[in-house]
Amino acid sequence: MKKIILTLGLIAGLTALTNAQEPVHAPGDGHNHDAVAQPTTAPASLADIKFDKTVHDYGNIKQGDNGECEFKYVNNGKEPLIITNCAGSCGCTVPICPKEPILPGKSGVIKVKYDTQRVGPIYKTVTVNSNAKSGTQTLSIKGSIEAKPVEEAFPTNKQSVGAPVEKKS
Repeated sequence: MKKIILTLGLIAGLTALTNAQEPVHAPGDGHNHDAVAQPTTAPASLADIKFDKTVHDYGNIKQGDNGECEFKYVNNGKEPLIITNCAGSCGCTVPICPKEPILPGKSGVIKVKYDTQRVGPIYKTVTVNSNAKSGTQTLSIKGSIEAKPVEEAFPTNKQSVGAPVEKKS
């Protein structure tokens, strides 16, 4: 009896789901197809960004050295350039981008700071989103960070003067 009730409930549920779907109508069948939203393409931007370089090579630097660099750019387009977002590929790479629009023919700078406390080779990216017709740009930093020399915590050539004396109370 339970199996029959379960089967009938399943059939009723599937029937309800089938009837709840929108019917597909062919063009010219008397239904209004103009109400369906058609995909639109965004108008092409007339702003254009041109960087003086897209890769900054730190070379070999020491741990704790200055990890700042700059990427200069110019708006070669015919309308203001708006940088909407700058994002580093990890938390150790922090870009600083301008918030105000860059007028046609004007230039700007994106500053990037890398945390040089991390030892070893580096290759990180900064993604720059803007309204430029070239779309998203990727800037890169690379190099190698060498560890600082380790300083000795204790002198090694001192002779001990004697054994410590215990206090008796």
